Amino acid sequence: MSDTDLVSLYSGRILALAADIPHLGKLAAPQGSAKKRSPLCGSTVSVDVQTQDGKITDFAQDVRACALGQASAAILGAAIIGRTRAELETARDQLAAMLKTAGPIPEAPFQGYEVLLPARDYRNRHASILLALEATIAAMNTATAA
Repeated sequence: MSDTDLVSLYSGRILALAADIPHLGKLAAPQGSAKKRSPLCGSTVSVDVQTQDGKITDFAQDVRACALGQASAAILGAAIIGRTRAELETARDQLAAMLKTAGPIPEAPFQGYEVLLPARDYRNRHASILLALEATIAAMNTATAA
């Protein structure tokens, strides 16, 4: 990776998002929790959720990831309250398509993932970028199973 590629990939917008992740921490009494890890890079995201009527009412995340994974968690955190599992699954699928098959950016309220378009060419970063969504979906699955 050249210096120019690094500058493009780690833009000021991505670094600003990574520095300001909403909902950091743990919930005192989560209904659902999950932890996801990228075996390729070792990034991890742990998520706690509270839900009501199938929608997220409270959310917390612990993010141990590269700047791209942190930026992804920040985008998710900004839009998470009130979302359903179906909306999150759609966002995950749209984000994966954007990264892997040059698909369009995810629909609102997840259009902020557009900032991660430069990561398309770096397949080794895709798993880290998808972790926050995958952990949240898994946490919702444990909340509804209880």
